[in-house]
Amino acid sequence: MLAGTGSDVGKSILATALCRIFLQDGYHPAPFKAQNMALNSYATPEGLEIGRAQAVQAEAAGIPCHTDMNPLLLKPQSDHTSQVVLNGVPIGNRDAYDFWRSSRNNPNTPSNPNTPTTPPIDFRHEVNAAFDRLAAQYNPIVMEGAGSISEINLRDHDLVNMPMARHADADVILVGDIDRGGVFASVYGSIALQTPEDKARIKGIIINKFRGDLRLFDDGRKMLEDLCGIPVLGVVPYYKDIHIEEEDSVALGKKAGGQLSPFTSQLSTVSVAVVLLRHLSNFTDFNVLERDPRVHLFYTNNTDDLLKSDIIILPGSKSTLCDLYELRRNGVAQAIIRAHREGAAVMGICGGYQMMGQEVLDPQHIEGDIERLPGLGLLPVTTTITAEKTTRQVTFDGGMTGYEIHCGETHPCNDAPPSPLVTFSDGTPDGYKVSDRCMGTYVHGILDNSAFIDTLLQPFAAKLSERSKPIDYQAFKEQQYNLLADHVRHHLDMDRLYQLLTSNS
Repeated sequence: MLAGTGSDVGKSILATALCRIFLQDGYHPAPFKAQNMALNSYATPEGLEIGRAQAVQAEAAGIPCHTDMNPLLLKPQSDHTSQVVLNGVPIGNRDAYDFWRSSRNNPNTPSNPNTPTTPPIDFRHEVNAAFDRLAAQYNPIVMEGAGSISEINLRDHDLVNMPMARHADADVILVGDIDRGGVFASVYGSIALQTPEDKARIKGIIINKFRGDLRLFDDGRKMLEDLCGIPVLGVVPYYKDIHIEEEDSVALGKKAGGQLSPFTSQLSTVSVAVVLLRHLSNFTDFNVLERDPRVHLFYTNNTDDLLKSDIIILPGSKSTLCDLYELRRNGVAQAIIRAHREGAAVMGICGGYQMMGQEVLDPQHIEGDIERLPGLGLLPVTTTITAEKTTRQVTFDGGMTGYEIHCGETHPCNDAPPSPLVTFSDGTPDGYKVSDRCMGTYVHGILDNSAFIDTLLQPFAAKLSERSKPIDYQAFKEQQYNLLADHVRHHLDMDRLYQLLTSNS
């Protein structure tokens, strides 16, 4: 298990690297994270939902993703509530306090009759059973903890860190982020706060995100080993030239803060603005566009930037009505409509597709108190939010692929003729297309297909350089997994790591 001194210390990336390293070394690895919290999810081949990080790790391991790799997924809907996805299926919304304290984590306490799911669910049993099924098929299992392992106030309710390691009888490697500072205190404190039983499980330390000359930390490495009585297995330098898909909202914050204005881009590229929604989900939909040399992509809710963009994309949202209300309040909706009128292309994906229609209805209050809002009026469709969630992988239009994760049904309105954007391999239509500059779809990952990107960019072909070529994204990802594996392998004591694994088998 890779456990952390805190969130965003690099556990997911290191787990991805180890999945690829073990695959390269002839093993049959699989990732596992008992409980994940993320809006950026993915549909398995069976049409069930897991966290995106475990799907990426499975790809690095060379295997199909499965819900057993992430049996419990929490998708935040507000500061206090999350949708709970168990074994790939949504089972309702939970208040954070109730989730941690109620019978849902401890079946021995009396159940609350007002909670939506009865009888009480023993989440610990569910995540343990998922691990057991996975461990019966793969070896080794690369487990990942969540956040910090030293949140002692949550110890009795923890499903994902040391209690999971105890169930799996796993050795634990503690990951500390030296880039944020305080790595000695965070590593030492994280170990010191463990029970004697759990402290004995921590067999190694990885110092992650080091900047500068590694020799400068030689003394620090020895000090840390002397303080903790645990070996430092490696000091992994910070990197900028390796690109792995991320799911954490922290990553989206960096993208939004780091992107340049479209007016600094070269004239031979198409400027693509992704509207920065408060509840934006599945931002990995745009990873291929970010790498496409023909495109300058950035995230924004600045109305001036939107008005000067070639293409505006309304992304997915975990709370469509709330985000639609905010777009109308802050003037972004009006800016998108005006930009389209002046020649910009507008495309909506999932929740963004719903927002582009005439109206969005929520008669059952699935998302909240708002029952109806007018949409942007760019597409002649209307959407009704439903309790049932659609999750599946899809193939469409000559072999292109993607996946659906959405609550809601969208249909043409006002006698609008059918005009689907794509047609699935089973003949089902999806989305709506008014023109090459106005379209929407429920398909996440549609922009991973170079053929569709070519279609999206076609209205702006005159702006593109003849030398601009699309990339083979699948080949690019494989290259990045191998580069990551090489980087981590070079800076970890892999011989010592294998000794830990074999001594515990």
